[in-house]
This record gives sequence, structure tokens and C-alpha cells, in this order.
Amino acid sequence: MFMHSVQIGALVVFRQEPARVIRVGERWEIELASGEVQRVRPKDVVVLHPGPLQDFKELQKPASGDLQGAWQILTGMTTTLAELSELAFGAYTPQTAWEVWKNVMEGKFFKGTPEAIQVLSEKEVKEKEEQERARQKAEEEWQAFLFRINQKLYVEQDVRYLKEIEQFACGLMKRSRALQDLKRAETPENAHQLLLEVGYWKETYNPYPRRFQVPLQVPVYPLPGLPEEPRKDLTHLLSFAIDDAGSEVPDDAISFDEGRIWVHIADPAALILPDTQADREARARGESLHLPEGTVHMLSEDAISKFGLGKQEISPALSIGICLSPSGEIQNVEIVPSRVRVSRLTYQNAEVLMDAPLFSEIEKWLGFHREARLRHGAVELDLPEVRVKVDEHQKVEIQPVLSLRSRRMVEEAMLLAGTAIAQWCIERNVPVPFTIQEAPEQRVSGDTLADMYAMRRWMKRSQYRSAPAEHAGLGLKFYVQGTSPLRRYLDLVVHQQIRSFLRGEKLLSEQDILERIGEVEVLLPSLRQAEILSEKHWTLVYLLQNPHWSGMAQVVDLRPSGVVVLIPELAWETTLPSSHGLVKNQPVKVECVDVNLPRLEAHFRLLP
Repeated sequence: MFMHSVQIGALVVFRQEPARVIRVGERWEIELASGEVQRVRPKDVVVLHPGPLQDFKELQKPASGDLQGAWQILTGMTTTLAELSELAFGAYTPQTAWEVWKNVMEGKFFKGTPEAIQVLSEKEVKEKEEQERARQKAEEEWQAFLFRINQKLYVEQDVRYLKEIEQFACGLMKRSRALQDLKRAETPENAHQLLLEVGYWKETYNPYPRRFQVPLQVPVYPLPGLPEEPRKDLTHLLSFAIDDAGSEVPDDAISFDEGRIWVHIADPAALILPDTQADREARARGESLHLPEGTVHMLSEDAISKFGLGKQEISPALSIGICLSPSGEIQNVEIVPSRVRVSRLTYQNAEVLMDAPLFSEIEKWLGFHREARLRHGAVELDLPEVRVKVDEHQKVEIQPVLSLRSRRMVEEAMLLAGTAIAQWCIERNVPVPFTIQEAPEQRVSGDTLADMYAMRRWMKRSQYRSAPAEHAGLGLKFYVQGTSPLRRYLDLVVHQQIRSFLRGEKLLSEQDILERIGEVEVLLPSLRQAEILSEKHWTLVYLLQNPHWSGMAQVVDLRPSGVVVLIPELAWETTLPSSHGLVKNQPVKVECVDVNLPRLEAHFRLLP
């Protein structure tokens, strides 16, 4: 409108506010009602009237006319700003033009541009009115919700809003309107705190598996029966699967026969072949998810039932037979599909049998292997470790993981098996995912808790690679994780490769292995975070369930920010305010004085 003949004083709209033109050119200068002057492009404004607008006060005076009557006359038609102003107010002036345009911007009766204003039909107006009433009702309900939330209350009709906050707390939404309107910082922790305050979440609600979007349903798929194939009969051997009490997935067992250590491993690769449905499902999960409230298995219940060692009287296995020299070097490796008769023991049950001839002999030979690893620079850290478990009543139990001979025997046997598998695959050019770890930048001598705490900080992260390399932390020239194919996908890949080689079938290529490593490495950070933060969450719930908990701690570091202590009963690290006179490795007694569940923080104080 008048774009090519705009004069000084013309009335325009800029960002829905009135302004008048004070200079024209390539860019116009306009003055706002506040007195502010802006330089704008002509396309940034809407011209309402050629002017001149002498004073903005003119626009504030009520215009005498009948705009609704004009709407009734023109219903369903198209008109212009000038014509509508004339009809409604009897004159087209800056004042009447602005009055009409305010109604156009409101959109109740009119919409469009100054050159083409559409006059809404009666039906359209009624729809607009209904929409406005609905908007006002929704706003009233929203404000009532905010009021109740500020009172730390909610009613049934508020659940729809609380679900949105819950989604934000679980990382499923990027913004939270509720937190914005409540003037709270938009963080998952603040959303978590709000849901606790109003009682929508209980303290026992664990948001971290949802926040990291890890699978929480057990996979379900059909598996055929075991194929007919030759298996070495090792049922005459005394074979033991030794695990923590309550373990549901016995995927390894050990035995000894005429100088040969046997490590029997569950054999799911007998049925789960590369790129089958079960394989793709396992690959999409990466590993089993271990939470204090339970385990979400990587494989189906059917697979665990079929292949878990000791689940049946005779179990199918992939058995690794290893002969060692007294210097701990591997002299011979045999890998065969087998049938084994496995007895299941807990570590505590096995501990009382450690001086019996069988376990004593196994421990002796495994000791040679451990000594060889230590000579090659293996790092052994004995830091506090616990098992956090939650029962069906949401009661938390924390049990220490005891440093038992039986546990060390099994751990060493699994390291030996991993080394033997790596050597066997290297000798036969079988591509597998190797586990490597670079040497630490610095070594800390000593075996105190403070020494081991300091040493852990220098350890490099282990990595998967398609080519063999040193695992410095274990003191091994090469190493493959292959003893948990029921729980770790890349262990399953190792077994698939060994099985394919033994059957004379085509192997996955090194590129195939790299692709599988890449897929799993994308998944592992979320799995680890879900597990670690879930354990922290339930440890804090335990402290809430046991108010004023107190116990012994040990000083492991002295920093400007305070004294770092480890609490063995909780496997918890915390920093106490600086306290003069404390030294490393000094035992102290501490008491929990505060728990912040959303921030995963617990605060302790020193007791006399």
C-alpha cells in the first residue's frame, strides 16, 4: 500500500507496534511510540496510512464507529483497510486505520493485508471464539496446575502435565514449559527434584535406564534345537561354574585333566549364526544390562536356558584346553565343541574347597600364569567393590565383593582363556575383536588403598581393535574377551568365528569385525552410564532407607578442595571439607548427613 509514494509522517506497523516514517530512501527511518528511532527495510514494515501522523496520542483516542456492524455487512467478502475504515468509522485516518488494523491482528473478525482484508464468515468467527475459550480454559488449568505444584501438590488432572516433566527428566524432551514457567533452570535434575517434591515419583524411581534409552525388555525369538554335530565328551571331568550367589547366567566353568586346564564356555554360537535374527538382536543391544533391580539379558531366556552351563544335566560348550609351562607360558591350546557335566557353586561355596586337590592344582597352575603377567607389568588393583541389589519391596541391600581365593582363581582362568583364544586365532589367521590397553603414563608403587586409588587414575581405557596388541593393564601380549558369549556381543562374535573355522565355513572379514566393533562401541557408553548411575541412585536410596548411616572410610588423597575418602562398605568416594592432621591411608569414621537424589550426591561428616 502506497509503497512507492510513502511520505514523511506515514503510519506504519513494525513488529506489531505503530510507527511513523521520518525519512525515506533505500532504508527508512521510523520513529516508534517510545521515541526510539529504527532504520528498516521497506519490506520490514506494513504501511497503514499515508499520514501525516502528527502525534502518537492520536492513536490512543477511542474511535467512534461500529466495526462489528461493518463485519456483519461485509461477512464473507474481501475489502481494503481504507474501505473498512470508511464503513466502520466514516473516515479513513491514521486513528481509524490503526483501530481497524488492531482488529485484523487480533484475527477475530478479519485477517489479511491492508490491500486485501478477508472478512470472516459467521461460522469462522464462532470457531475462533470457541478456540479462544478453549485457549483461555487451558491457560486457567495450566495456571492452576502451576499453583498446586508450587504448593507441592497435584491432582489427577495434572498427570498429563507431569508426564511431560517426566519425559524431560528422562531425557526424552529437550525443553520443559513447566520448569520455564516455575522459574527453575531447565535441567533433568531439577525436573527429577520437582517430581519428588510433589510425590509423582518416589525416591525409589530410577530414571537412568530411560534417560540413556537402553533396552528394558528381554528379547524374544525362536531358536531351533541343537544341530547334530561331533562334540568331545568331557562329561567325565569334574567341571564347576563358580559365580556370585543369585547369578542367572552361568557362561563359564573350569576343570583340570592330566596337566591341562579346561575352561568351558557356553556355546550359543552353535545356533546363533552371523546375521540371523538372534544375532542382529544381540548386536543391537551390545551387552546385557546389569542393574541393581535386575538384569536385562542380551540373549533370550530360551538361549540362556539352552546354553547356560549347568542349566541342564549335560550342557553343550565350547571348551578351551590349555597346557602351561611352570614359567606361565602357554604351550598348547585345544578348542573343541564339547559336552560337559557342570556343577554350580557360589564363590563362598568354592572357597571352602580351595585346599582340596582339584582346586589346589588349578590354583597352582594359574598362579604360574599370574606371575608371568606380573613380570610383564600387569597392574593389580584391589579397590572396594560391592553388589547393590533391590528386592521386590524396593528394599536395598549392599553386600561387599569379598576378595576370595576362589574369585581370583576364576578371574585368572578367564584371563588365561582369553589369552589362549587370542593365540589360537592369531596362529590360524582368524579375524576377531581383540581387547587392548595402552600402558599407563605413570606407575605408582605401593599396595595401600591410597596407592591403588592413585594408580587407577593413570590407567588408560581399554579398547577393541581388529588387530592384536598389548593389554598393558593385564600384562598380556594379546588378549580376547571370549568367555561371556551369553552376556557380551563381541564375545559371541569371537565364538562365531571359531565355530566357522572349525566347520570349515567362510569367516567374517576383518572389515566385518571392525563394523561390529563400531556398532557395539556406539552402544557401550549408554549401557555403562545407565549401570553406573543406577548403582549410584540405589546406593543413595540405601542411605535414605538408613538415616544417619555411619561407617569407616579411608583417606586416599589430599586436595585443596578437601580430603578424598573411600567408604569400603558402600564403594563410595566422597570429599570431606579440609581437615588438618589427616594423612593418606588413615582410617576415619564418617556419617551421612544429607542425600541429594537428583544430583546423585551424598554428603558426609567426620565423626570423633
